[in-house]
Amino acid sequence: MSSRSSARLAGSARDAILARVREALRRAAPAPHVAANEAPPGSPAPSRRSLAVLPLEAARPWLPDGGNTPEESLALFAANCEKLKTSLHRVSDSAAAASLLRSIVTERKWSRVACHSSAIVGPMAGAIDCERYCIDAPSPGHPRFDKQLLESCDAGVTLCESLVAQTGSILVSSATCGGRALSILPHVHIVLAHAGQIQPTLGDALAAAQARHRGRMPSMLGFITGPSRTGDIERILVLGAHGPKELIVIVRDCD
Repeated sequence: MSSRSSARLAGSARDAILARVREALRRAAPAPHVAANEAPPGSPAPSRRSLAVLPLEAARPWLPDGGNTPEESLALFAANCEKLKTSLHRVSDSAAAASLLRSIVTERKWSRVACHSSAIVGPMAGAIDCERYCIDAPSPGHPRFDKQLLESCDAGVTLCESLVAQTGSILVSSATCGGRALSILPHVHIVLAHAGQIQPTLGDALAAAQARHRGRMPSMLGFITGPSRTGDIERILVLGAHGPKELIVIVRDCD
C-alpha cells in the first residue's frame, strides 16, 4: 500500500472518530450519580444546570453491607476481621480487657510495650509485666517520642475512633491513638475499643468522628484495615511490610 493510500485511510478513520465525538457532544446526558437542582416555581431558569451529589443512600445498594442493628454490625465486623487476619477478642469489661492484655504480653514474653496516657489505656497498660514506654508522658531515659525506642517496642497499645463493620476497618485519629506513630512503628498494634464504637459504614464512622469532635477534626484520621501487607513481589502476600505485622482488637461489651 502506498504512503498516499495509508494517509487517506488514517484521515478517514480520524474523521469518523471526530464525527462521533461531535455527535455525542450534541446530545445532552445527565452526569453519573448527580441530580439537577430544580429552580423554584416562578424563578428564572439558570443558564447552566447546577448539580448536586446524590445522598449517600443512593450508593448503599452497591456497597458492602454494614448491618441494620449493632448486633448485626458487630457480627459483620468480626467476620471481616477473620478474613483480614485481624485478631478480635471480645471481653465483658475493662478488668477483663486488662487481664487479657496482661496475658498476651506474658505469653509472648514481650520486653517493652508502647502506649499513650489516657483514662483507659493508662490503667490497662500499667498492669502488664514488662517495661512500658508512654510516648506522651516522658520519664528519665525515655524522652518524648523517641523514634528508635518506639520501633524497638514489641507492641503499641492505642484507642480508636470507631470500628467499621462494612470493611472490618478501624478508624484512628491523632486524638485517640497517641499521635501519628504509635499505631505504625511497633511490630504489633493492639486496639482497645468498646462495643458502642461499632459503626455500620465508613461514612457513619466519619460522621460520628465529626460529631464527637464538634466539627474540629483531628490533624490525622486513618482507616486501618488488617495488618500491614503487600503482594508486590511475585504476588506473594507478606505481612508487616510497611507497618505492624499483627493487629489485635480487644472489644469490651461495656465500659
